[in-house]
Formats: sequence, C-alpha cells, structure tokens
Amino acid sequence: QVQLVESGGGLVQPGGSLRLSCAASGTIFSINAMGWYRQAPGKERELVATIPSGGSTTYADSVKGRFTISRDNAKNTLYLQMNSLKPEDTAVYYCNADLRYCSGYGCYRDHFWGQGTQVTVSS
Repeated sequence: QVQLVESGGGLVQPGGSLRLSCAASGTIFSINAMGWYRQAPGKERELVATIPSGGSTTYADSVKGRFTISRDNAKNTLYLQMNSLKPEDTAVYYCNADLRYCSGYGCYRDHFWGQGTQVTVSS
C-alpha cells in the first residue's frame, strides 16, 4: 500500500554534485522522520542523514558540510543534495520513512524502505 521510490543517482566525477529524490506514495496518513542510508560493496548499510517532521537534521560525520537533507511535506518527498562528491561516497543510497498508513483493516505505523539508487563517483 505504501511505496518509496528513489531517483537521481548516476555516475559523477569527483567534486561533482547530485540530487537524490525519494517520493512516498500510497495511503499515507502522516510521515514522521525520514532518512537517507547508503551501502557500499562489502560494507554494512550506514546512516547518511535524517530529518524529523519538525526539528533539526542530523548527518554522518563523513558527509557534514557536503550533503543537505530536506523534505517537501506537501509532496511527501525527501531530497538529498550531495556536493563535493568523493569516490568513497560511491554506494547504493536508500531512503527510509517512519510513517502512518491506513488500509482496509485499520491504520498502522511502520518503517518503509525504497529500492535504492546507485551513486558512483569516479573519474
């Protein structure tokens, strides 16, 4: 009933920029915190940035000052502006949403993941 779809990944040279988007759709009642995670080959999935429904954002130390997370609540969409990209930023990027949704059986709260979008930083 709920789907998160990421877009905006691709191949970029070191020092370049990309903007990722994550659109949430379905019978969504409300969205609490949202976040971006990434997983590089052979490594565990790690937190990149989070943004609550209200309040301050958080970032991994490795991306502070280079990445900016934002959201458009009217569009149920999450963004990640990535600047000054480095080869070590290469990974599959996933969005996550803590949200309330409703079905024919009632309304529930759960975490949902997108399918991921590949970001490759290479010359």
